[in-house]
Amino acid sequence: MAHEEKRAWIMAIVTLIGYGAYLIVVLGRAGDGPLAGVAYVAPLLWSVGGAIVAAIVLSIAADLASGGKPGQKDQRDREIGRFGEYIGQSFVVVGAVTVMVLAMAEADPFWIANTMYLAFVLSSLLGSVAKIVAYRRGFQPW
Repeated sequence: MAHEEKRAWIMAIVTLIGYGAYLIVVLGRAGDGPLAGVAYVAPLLWSVGGAIVAAIVLSIAADLASGGKPGQKDQRDREIGRFGEYIGQSFVVVGAVTVMVLAMAEADPFWIANTMYLAFVLSSLLGSVAKIVAYRRGFQPW
């Protein structure tokens, strides 16, 4: 398995676990009350920060375990990486537009922050899945 494919798997798994943990904490705090009343800032920051640290640590561990030279990318790796990032960024754009609409509608900050977080999560997942599929099924640049 190519180093960049390992990184895509790590990012996808860390993203799912981090966002899942965030949802469990926030939904658990909601109880019977409204979601917008839940204290979400600390869990959001901890889940994002924890995911970043976990992705870095796991990437380093994968580098050490492979014993190879992870910094070396060939043309195919660069093209697949670019492809995955372009695909994933579509959700950042959709999320940003949605957040702007929510802000203009003066929505509660809870919904604005969670919409943006969801956009980042979907961007990461879609980009990672696109890279994994490109590595597994083949990649033909246009």
